[in-house]
Amino acid sequence: MSTDRTGVRLRRGRVIGVLAERPGAAELEVEVDGDRARALAYPELVGPVGDGDSVLLNTSAVALGLGTGGLHLVVAVEGRVETDLAPGNRTMKARYLPHQIAVSTVEETHRDAIEGSAGLRGTPVVCAPLHSMVAPIAAGARAAGAERIAYVMTDGASLPGPLSRLVPRLREAGLLDGWITCGQAFGGELEAITVWTAMLAAVEVIGADVVVVADGPGNLGSDTTWGVTALGSGHALDAAEALGGRPVAALRISFAEARERHRGVSHHSLTILERVATRRVNVVVPALEGAERAAVWDALRSRRLEERHQLVEADGRPALDELERADVGVASMGRTAAQDPVFFHAAGAAGLVAARMAAGSKAWRRGHA
Repeated sequence: MSTDRTGVRLRRGRVIGVLAERPGAAELEVEVDGDRARALAYPELVGPVGDGDSVLLNTSAVALGLGTGGLHLVVAVEGRVETDLAPGNRTMKARYLPHQIAVSTVEETHRDAIEGSAGLRGTPVVCAPLHSMVAPIAAGARAAGAERIAYVMTDGASLPGPLSRLVPRLREAGLLDGWITCGQAFGGELEAITVWTAMLAAVEVIGADVVVVADGPGNLGSDTTWGVTALGSGHALDAAEALGGRPVAALRISFAEARERHRGVSHHSLTILERVATRRVNVVVPALEGAERAAVWDALRSRRLEERHQLVEADGRPALDELERADVGVASMGRTAAQDPVFFHAAGAAGLVAARMAAGSKAWRRGHA
């Protein structure tokens, strides 16, 4: 039998067992093509799935050898009973795909709060180019006294929010107080149509004094200047400032990275700050020593970023202490904080600075009440 050539590799398989479950996602062991493999199902899209079910699988990512996306995805459960829409869900996300999903958004459920908002009113908004940075940012903010921290997940990477194992762990550990999926991304505790309304909902609905904005897991990049989804954080920085917030850029820095374009200050962060973000933002630089400190500051000054933005140096190590206290292990590009400390210090420093800014704003408001 000939195989049609398309953009999707489909195979039939059988569920051997459910390995783990979290809100919105079920991790499975399946048998497919005579082998055992991992698969992921989103019950909101395909209905419940369990042992022995026959499933149709999208096996494309495994066939391509991808990293974050390197597992099979359940397209349908064969013989499954019909499902129906939850009442009140009217906004479509993942629009015009076979798995488009109807959700209720804050624009509908909290219209008065969003439309009547006076803006972010000085709330610091930390924008990061990688999903893994959310953990040290949130931990840094909590260590510096942030009372409520909200995460806005954009749609530059994973559209299903439940793909993230990190967010449920941060919620359970008390390092996040709520999260919102915006754009085409779905599955958060709140849904928003745009990153603008997501930021407003973070403040007006969740009551955040620090907001973190980043893609979900598995962002897409290429060995080019402009072909990377991380650049979207530059637009988020502009949106935060336009809404009356205080934009804070978290730098992607690594001295464990073998790829030259990401060694030291990543070219993504440099491009975002030099050529994407049009507003003046707060750029948090981790407090380092010796050659590492010189390399970071040389990279920033070579792009004349001190002239465009406010550069602030801060120690990010308290964020790692907070992650350890909360028993939240995290890795980025397969590397832990012990293996790539500067990466995590940089993100943690951004969270600490944001929380200090939030404390200053609250003190100012109390003094002028």
